[in-house]
Amino acid sequence: MEAVLEAVLFVAGEPVARARLLGLFDEREREEAQAALDAVIERYSGAGRGVMVDEAAGGLRLVTRPELGEALRRFFDTGGGSKLSMAALETLAIVAYHQPVTAPEIQELRGVNPSGVLKTLLERHMIRIAGRKEVVGKPFLYCTTREFLIHFGLNSLKDLPPLEEFEETFGDEAAIGAAGSGADRDEQFYREAAALEERDQDQADDGAPAMAGAGEEP
Repeated sequence: MEAVLEAVLFVAGEPVARARLLGLFDEREREEAQAALDAVIERYSGAGRGVMVDEAAGGLRLVTRPELGEALRRFFDTGGGSKLSMAALETLAIVAYHQPVTAPEIQELRGVNPSGVLKTLLERHMIRIAGRKEVVGKPFLYCTTREFLIHFGLNSLKDLPPLEEFEETFGDEAAIGAAGSGADRDEQFYREAAALEERDQDQADDGAPAMAGAGEEP
């Protein structure tokens, strides 16, 4: 059982809910399976290992230890161009702490047009369009995604650090691609993004029930 659980956590592309892990075994084996899962978590809790079992977005995953980040950056030779720009990080922080929020509201807080940065964050699946605000012009509302939780190792939005610590905490870890330059005001892009979001939601509604225990966006 421990070998199976370890293998699943190794190959999974995203956090796996505990209920789904335990569901790999028969009902009569659940107690033994829970003990096996606890043993796997304990096995990777030691400081002498390079990987650990981390809980994020309502599930478990195998990740490298954060204190090894500098060595891994040297291995992959990640330059500054692969990191999220400060402008994008600031915009992402505003969305995370003020969601749902509109582009004009973000612009009011940052003092610059956020259209280009919002486009990048949408492309990186860090944020999503969550409808329109019922005001003049009906601007799009933006929220963070489950991918945002997974990327920053958060189990829920409640785990966000104080706003003033966000950039300091995650500034060197936001290696999700450089933000696009220039302000893109093409409304058609946002309409297409909204259509994709609606299509994905329809597919999710028509598909199998969501994993038990999986994190959900508010």
